[in-house]
Amino acid sequence: MLRNFIFDWSGTLVDDLGPVIEATNAVLGRYGLAALDREAFRRQFRLPYREFYAEVLPAVPLEELEGHFRLAFAAAASPVTVLPHAREKLEWCRALGLRAFVLTSMDASAFEQQLDAFGWRHHFEATYAGVLDKRRVIHRILATHQLVPAETAFVGDMTHDVETARHGGITSIAVLTGYNHAEVLAAVRPDLTVADLGALRELLDLRHAATAAADPSAIPS
Repeated sequence: MLRNFIFDWSGTLVDDLGPVIEATNAVLGRYGLAALDREAFRRQFRLPYREFYAEVLPAVPLEELEGHFRLAFAAAASPVTVLPHAREKLEWCRALGLRAFVLTSMDASAFEQQLDAFGWRHHFEATYAGVLDKRRVIHRILATHQLVPAETAFVGDMTHDVETARHGGITSIAVLTGYNHAEVLAAVRPDLTVADLGALRELLDLRHAATAAADPSAIPS
């Protein structure tokens, strides 16, 4: 039974695809490259994002690109909003006594601002932001918080999230609300794919009910 959830942030709990595309295109345009529309971005962008930029702008240092991106993201016209069902999912975890964490590649300062703006800090036992390659920290998170791999899932919207879960030996749950198309995610074979966090909550409610009927002591109190 799943008792611990590690959530990605962008595209999983919040919708920041608009400003990210704006900022990415501002970076590309600065170096004379064509802008990406939403469709092209969702097919081409990937994590770790240093690999994406190494492919499209191999001669430019990552630190320079990150500086331009942060400025453009802060100035973007598109808003960052809470994804449907995200707040309810976090409240569901809290009500059931399930442990919740965040592991995200987004800039740590921007993440902290959003975390407080949405009033979500109390939902998470710990957060990890600004992580370029999530695979490099997943084992440390599991060990630091004594998370049993068989009871832990990573919920994310990108292939890198699925790969990180697999690297950590935990359940991978892909949501179709973010950066990668369904067929892109399907190619890395997540353990579970759901349309959104509402569908995930409904599915896990059914599993919890079945577990409680079979063994009431297995449900967290």
